[in-house]
Amino acid sequence: MTAALAWLAGCSPPAKREDLIHEVLKEDQSFSPVLDKYREVVNRIQTYQRELALKRSTIEHSIAQLRKDLASTVASVNQKTEEAKKRMDPDRARIQLALSMANEQLRATQLQRASLGRSIAQLKKSLKSNETGWSQQERARQETQLGEMVSETARLDQEIASMKEHVRLLKIKLLLIKL
Repeated sequence: MTAALAWLAGCSPPAKREDLIHEVLKEDQSFSPVLDKYREVVNRIQTYQRELALKRSTIEHSIAQLRKDLASTVASVNQKTEEAKKRMDPDRARIQLALSMANEQLRATQLQRASLGRSIAQLKKSLKSNETGWSQQERARQETQLGEMVSETARLDQEIASMKEHVRLLKIKLLLIKL
């Protein structure tokens, strides 16, 4: 027991645990149940630690597998998503082409309307001017032509409004199928 006390006091080199147990039991046999209880507790703690290590290993393996599965699933979903998006390509291309053609037709009609507007302005100016030297018949013919041109502008204005609405609807369609 003196060796144990000396060791606990830090005066001598540490003794082996078994030697210390033997020395204590030699002096006090009643300490044996405490040591048995100690061994049981140590064994229980070691069992818990092994269970924890096993559980940790199992969970870490599961986490690694889940991460691998997740990466695989993400890749698969991305591929399927791209394939699904590609199924909309023909519709998108068709609407885009229709939009492009409608825009071109609208621009052409607007140019036609602008040119007609300039012609009407020139003809009105000529009709107001007395310097043209037109006969009454020629003046009447020019006024009839002016009336036709004005009704043509009204038709073109309606056509332009209709085309603008068509272009607007095509743009909405493209927006609705955008992924």
